[in-house]
Amino acid sequence: VTKLKMPGNFRSLLDQQMVGPSTEALTESDFPVQSFKPKVQMPFKRIPGQNPRKVEEERRRRLYLTFDIAELLASKGIDSNQLMPRHYDPDNIPPIEETKDSVFPIYLPLKVFDNDEYDCRTPEEWISLGLEPGSSDRKPVPGKALLPTDDVLGHEDPKSQELIYEWIDVGVLDYDKETELYLVHKMDKKGLVRDEEGRPILNGGITREG
Repeated sequence: VTKLKMPGNFRSLLDQQMVGPSTEALTESDFPVQSFKPKVQMPFKRIPGQNPRKVEEERRRRLYLTFDIAELLASKGIDSNQLMPRHYDPDNIPPIEETKDSVFPIYLPLKVFDNDEYDCRTPEEWISLGLEPGSSDRKPVPGKALLPTDDVLGHEDPKSQELIYEWIDVGVLDYDKETELYLVHKMDKKGLVRDEEGRPILNGGITREG
């Protein structure tokens, strides 16, 4: 019994302990853990001399987090705000001296140049990343989308000259095979994907009401 007696300076001993950073995810998230894992073409059984699959996944995940699509495009001289075609305004054509490449405005939609030949996942596979084991509810998948900063005018007239387009963090809710378009929802300041009442958006936003 005397060996189990608590020392008198027990609290000071606790204060002296140095605990390292925790690997536990302490921040609240509306995204499944597996939705952040990169796709790795490696056997599950490790070959001698090769990195374990989990190590390779973590290395690629950290590498991909260092990439920013806006910075990558800007490094190639591409202005993301100019990727969306706008209404042709003949009264506001910039002089040739102020234009970099051409006096003609961008008029072809980005989907004309889209190529999914090198995509590592199909749209269905991307959406399925929102399914957690043992759960019937499908959560959003994290992504970035080129969206207007003004939501009201963006819905009314996506090609308005007054709009400013930026790459915004979103949660991907669903995919339409016919239109080949994704349904996305902007993240809030805390990085969450919530509806107007503050509830997580599940199953692509489909409720009993529609």
